[in-house]
Amino acid sequence: MSRRTDVVVIGGGQSGLAAGYHLRRLGIEHVVLDAAAAPGGAWQHTWDSLRLFSPAAYSSLPGRLMPVQEGQLHPGAGHVVEYLADYEKRYGLPVQRGVRVAAVHRDGAFLRVETDCGDWRARAVVSATGTWSRPFLPDVPGRRAFTGRQIHTVQYRTPGEFAGLRVIVVGGGNSGAQIAADLTGHARVTWVTRRPPRYLADDIDGRALFDAATARRRALDEGRSDNGGVASLGDIVAVPPVRAARDAGLLDAKPMFTRLTATGAEWADGTRAGADAVIWCTGFRPALAHLAGLRLRGTRGRIATDGTRAVDDPRLHLLGYGDWTGPASATLIGVGRPAREAARRIADVLA
Repeated sequence: MSRRTDVVVIGGGQSGLAAGYHLRRLGIEHVVLDAAAAPGGAWQHTWDSLRLFSPAAYSSLPGRLMPVQEGQLHPGAGHVVEYLADYEKRYGLPVQRGVRVAAVHRDGAFLRVETDCGDWRARAVVSATGTWSRPFLPDVPGRRAFTGRQIHTVQYRTPGEFAGLRVIVVGGGNSGAQIAADLTGHARVTWVTRRPPRYLADDIDGRALFDAATARRRALDEGRSDNGGVASLGDIVAVPPVRAARDAGLLDAKPMFTRLTATGAEWADGTRAGADAVIWCTGFRPALAHLAGLRLRGTRGRIATDGTRAVDDPRLHLLGYGDWTGPASATLIGVGRPAREAARRIADVLA
């Protein structure tokens, strides 16, 4: 027998908690289903040295400022995990852990959420599963021929495990720059990017990025020209470790190789470099497989949305997947507004 509630939130990371906060404030019955055994979302799986782009006060979910981490201007991932666990407890959010959602189906006036712990029937669903569980690996020639170790960003933890090795880091975004910087002094690093690295000005942090993303969304909503938002500023935030490695000349990016060989990489001009490992910092895709049965996905694998609401089934809201579900909605500070919008729209429908 299916259990019933007004809203099922799928995912108990930062986006799911923000949705739960606003649903609770509006008095809407809901449950948050999370596959993980512990709180913290993707933050509990990041590399050891990862730090936020912004000070704690500018990295907070709605309703509660993140406490300052003693001795750190930019908090580490472990501090974020502690904050999210406290947030969940402080607001008594109804999170059920160790529950894996298999699919969402239409069931008359309801949406039926199928899980490995039984089904739920709800009048609305908020999908907040993020992207961390769907790392993207490009189909580079020779990738399967390479005999060394290959990992993605999600599997990187500490530079110590690569001590003394030849490591190729692939990717010109924040993860690529930060991991390449983290490895300097431990491994022999070759950093490759598809285009020359574009660093943001040294004084720009997450606060400015959020403002830029919000201004872009406002301009598009008002029919004004696209100012490019965050992308117009650059690709890499110059956090202190990246800035130090860059200024020391240790982040000299090479263009992308044309193929991998059994023992390394080869460029178009015939240049070769040996490698013991390749770390793919090549991004992610939205984790939306559980919504496949609704047949809502269009071009580029996305679901068409009006704000957070799915255009072709307004009972479904998507939260935290990037700018297409709200300006900066994949960030701690940015998810609050679209979460509030989703909760209010759901309240209107339930009323």
